[in-house]
Amino acid sequence: MKKLLIALPMIALLTACGTTDRHAKIAEDVREREYRDRQAVLDKAPDWMIKLPESKSAVYAADTAKARDYSMARQIAEQNARNTICMTAGGTSSTRMKTYSTESVTRSESISRSSCKEVDLTGAYVEKHKIINTRGGGYQAYVLLVLPTGDANVLKNQRHQQNLQEMATKRLKEVDSELN
Repeated sequence: MKKLLIALPMIALLTACGTTDRHAKIAEDVREREYRDRQAVLDKAPDWMIKLPESKSAVYAADTAKARDYSMARQIAEQNARNTICMTAGGTSSTRMKTYSTESVTRSESISRSSCKEVDLTGAYVEKHKIINTRGGGYQAYVLLVLPTGDANVLKNQRHQQNLQEMATKRLKEVDSELN
């Protein structure tokens, strides 16, 4: 009986260690798989994502996003790149985050608002993009956005010329009405 009383705690201890090791192995396998998935995203990233092109007549921003929907992944990556250019040029940003938890589910929600009131992004366009299929479903989008500056920004210059023309037409009407 004494041998059984001594052996029983030893067996329980060994069983507990075995269970912990098995769960530790499962957790380690999950972490390793997640690491490999993240590494694959980095490995498949285009060179321009890691090192932005340089130009004296343009501003570049690159970003990435993951979503289950192809278009949503690209749209989020593009908007993130626009926000980067906006913030670089003096825009403002605010973020609000909410987390909801129940016993079995945790859901987080993040809302960001960027304001580029003083930053004109006319002429910005996606120069390059790459979208890959991710393991487990979904898409990873990489986007390179470029905003030409100065004379290189044809759209912005055209818009400026149009505004000047509209102001001149308005002023001409004002002057004409003053003369009558």
